[in-house]
Amino acid sequence: MLSRWFPTMLFAGALILAFAGQRVPGSADAPAFAVAAVDPAAEKLARQQAASLPARFSWSDLPRPTPSAHAATLTEVLPAKGAQVDSPVQLLAAWFGGSREGAADVSLYQSDWTTGSPWQPAGVMMTREGVQQQMGRNIRKLGNPLLVAEPGRLQLYFVSVSYGGWAGSAINRSLSADGGRSWSPPQRLITSPFFNLSTLVRNPAVGYADGSLGLPVYHEFINKHGEWLHLTPDGRVLGKSRMSMPRATLQPAVVPLDPQHAVAALRDAGPGENRIQWSETRDAGQSWVQKSPREIPNPNSAAAMIGLRDGSLLMACNPIPGNRNRLSLLRSTDRGDTWTLVRIVEDSSDDRDEFSYPTLLQDRRGTIHLVYTWKRQGIRHAVFSQAWLNQPGNPIVPAVPR
Repeated sequence: MLSRWFPTMLFAGALILAFAGQRVPGSADAPAFAVAAVDPAAEKLARQQAASLPARFSWSDLPRPTPSAHAATLTEVLPAKGAQVDSPVQLLAAWFGGSREGAADVSLYQSDWTTGSPWQPAGVMMTREGVQQQMGRNIRKLGNPLLVAEPGRLQLYFVSVSYGGWAGSAINRSLSADGGRSWSPPQRLITSPFFNLSTLVRNPAVGYADGSLGLPVYHEFINKHGEWLHLTPDGRVLGKSRMSMPRATLQPAVVPLDPQHAVAALRDAGPGENRIQWSETRDAGQSWVQKSPREIPNPNSAAAMIGLRDGSLLMACNPIPGNRNRLSLLRSTDRGDTWTLVRIVEDSSDDRDEFSYPTLLQDRRGTIHLVYTWKRQGIRHAVFSQAWLNQPGNPIVPAVPR
């Protein structure tokens, strides 16, 4: 029986490997991330500017239109080219909500925030029934959204499942040219030659110098691992590479350090002692190399990571074994090699409490924003300055009081 099917299996394996390393004809041979080379003088100036800002921290809750909410994404709505750039910072958040995760009544919701104003009432972005009708296929449930901002345009990537659980997921893409007030009918990304299943999105994308997009995604069917999608501006897959690990990993968070070098922090979904897993690329995402895990506990939970303007890295995660009842901020000044606890955002003695799935963003004014799931009941937004991170004090005192 094995000999009968071996040629077919061999061909299928070869096709998968070919697709995983594919590059579309006509694409750039040497891609580069859209980041400037390291400038020590600019880093020093950024540190000085951060130190001169007032140290502040505040938080608020986003609207709660449903009993359960999870997996928030956050982006800054960028003015169109040529538009006034001194306008207040405007953020757009999206998340999925319903009676519970995976339920048929789960929809994608959005809310916008402007400096000096509260979060606006939540609006529905996508419903399961609407996506099913627009795409002409069965949709069983909706999952993680991801917002990507460009001047004058927003992209929404989100997970949908037609059959089975999250391992049967696919990624869809929709566009908005009016700041998120309306969205185009979604289209499914073709990320796999077989059934186009088991690709999910979670953490922010990375831009390339040529206008294309790098999307950190992950695969859940049989072997859980991180992947990197290189997309054209219109959503076609230019290339795909795997973040191979000896352990099961999920949800890479990627930060470019220079035009070719980027680091990725991954959720540890393996057995035994879990720690933040680590991968790096030196060719702008065409290949990834496993590095030693960071000395940060990870209870199989999502982590967020961004590069700050002073050149340091900031991570939000649950750095405790077993549960998600503590949300902390860690910082690295050596490109991710070592990390220091700088703040605890929320902490609870109740292991059933959950402060999870964080997303970080530093806006164009330098203010840092953190959104995260609060006890699966809603989404919370923390706003703070880099000076607050730098402020000496007791880092184990939660910033949000109990």
